[in-house]
Amino acid sequence: MKTTDVLIIGSGIAGIATAIQLAQNPKRKIILLTRASDVHESNTFWAQGGIIHRGPVDSAELLVKDILDAGAGASLPESARILANEGPRLTDDILIGEAHIQFDREADGTLAYGQEAAHSRRRIVHVADGTGAAISNGLVALLKNYPNIEVLSNATAVDLITYPHHSRDPLDNYRPIQCHGAYVFDYTGKAIHRTLAAVTVLATGGLGRIYRNTTNPSGARGDGLAMASRAGARIINAEYIQFHPTALAVPGAEGFLISEAMRGEGGVLLDPNGHPFMQKYSPEWKDLAPRDIVARAIHSEMETNGYSFVLLDIASHMSASAIKTRFPNIYAECMRVGLDITREPIPVVPAAHYFCGGIAVDEYGQSSIADLYAVGEVSCTGLHGANRLASTSLLEGLVWGHRAGQKIEETLNAKSFPIPTREDIPPWDESGLINDSDPALIQGDMQTIQNIMWHYVGLIRSGDRLSRAIRELRHLQNEIETFYQKTKLSDGLIGLRNAVEVALIVAQAAYHNRQSRGCHYRVDAVEVGDRLL
Repeated sequence: MKTTDVLIIGSGIAGIATAIQLAQNPKRKIILLTRASDVHESNTFWAQGGIIHRGPVDSAELLVKDILDAGAGASLPESARILANEGPRLTDDILIGEAHIQFDREADGTLAYGQEAAHSRRRIVHVADGTGAAISNGLVALLKNYPNIEVLSNATAVDLITYPHHSRDPLDNYRPIQCHGAYVFDYTGKAIHRTLAAVTVLATGGLGRIYRNTTNPSGARGDGLAMASRAGARIINAEYIQFHPTALAVPGAEGFLISEAMRGEGGVLLDPNGHPFMQKYSPEWKDLAPRDIVARAIHSEMETNGYSFVLLDIASHMSASAIKTRFPNIYAECMRVGLDITREPIPVVPAAHYFCGGIAVDEYGQSSIADLYAVGEVSCTGLHGANRLASTSLLEGLVWGHRAGQKIEETLNAKSFPIPTREDIPPWDESGLINDSDPALIQGDMQTIQNIMWHYVGLIRSGDRLSRAIRELRHLQNEIETFYQKTKLSDGLIGLRNAVEVALIVAQAAYHNRQSRGCHYRVDAVEVGDRLL
């Protein structure tokens, strides 16, 4: 059993930003937990496009307007203002000043700004097309400066420890829910430990792996959302799943992200016959329309005409040398599968990319459960509304991670937080577990979830599709729970249980929202939302 002041679950930009802020107090003890063997592995690492800064002819007010416009009327203005006012300074202070991220620069030494869809100004700073990897590498290196941060890898949180759920005292049943850490599965030692904490922070990322086509890494299966839901946390905006319009559609590289920055640099979407089509769907923005519009436009072209993909042409708009310099990772990956993007267009399809909803939190990341915070993609600050503006996610993780760290430190200093003892919290009960975890069963059930979500809870939805999804997911959840109750734990089994739970959360939210808005599009909408195709 481990005891700490703060337990942070997740090692992306939001989790690390929280840890670094808390570690400024050398007496503060922090545990940073990651299910990966390598602390670098997170959604942050795979982000390509960049992070919002403030361009030369830009302002906080202009960024707020762009966020609210992209969010389709559902973004929280207060959250947009927090991001716009605090974000650029934190990028300068933490990413550039402390983590020494070498963002691309112009010949005169000033930051090089890119433009992405639905941005009215060039304000995106980047490290070629590997911004996330550069940020992750810099922040992980920065962690090593703080001996009071303990990193635990190869460990998966199974469930949150909450009162009254895990209390031995029946009188705790009359008190509000309070989080005291998590049960953690060490899958190298095959053991479940109690990790007790005064404050717990969920920074577990998204849930794209519940869909058949996704740009997300293997760990993005909704672990934090599922744990919070089981504990009783408030979940909001779960129907808003943003599909990235352009994932590579080449055998051997499915799901590889083709950055939106490519369209920001002049790339044009074409049908397989070489004809541009975005002017039909968004005459004003064309290829730089918000992601939900572009993704649905591609889906419509494919469905109407029987295409298996569309094309993204950058070769006609940038020189070969410029492409290789601006998009070296995309160029290398496409060359690996036999596609030279300096000479030919790129086959692309939409893919599940970002979860705009999540655990409802306040302006400091505090959830509806006492002493439980959530930051990054697992949370819902209200910033993204019904559709995330490009390149806001990394900045949101940085801003709210920093804010959560400040608030937690302030709270810990203001009052005493008695941490439960070994005697207060029951050990994990493994009695009656007779089966070893079967990877074939887990993989089969996960593929079933992914197919249900892709066909029935995907880009275009209807009441009939969503009803069928809910019925099938409920049946599958019963089967998985029965399997779970008899089977020895593995990371795959934990993920499967979480995946079916969050799939149901998304499907039910989509069923109850009968208005098309942003990236939630229903062909049977009973009232007009913000826009329809």
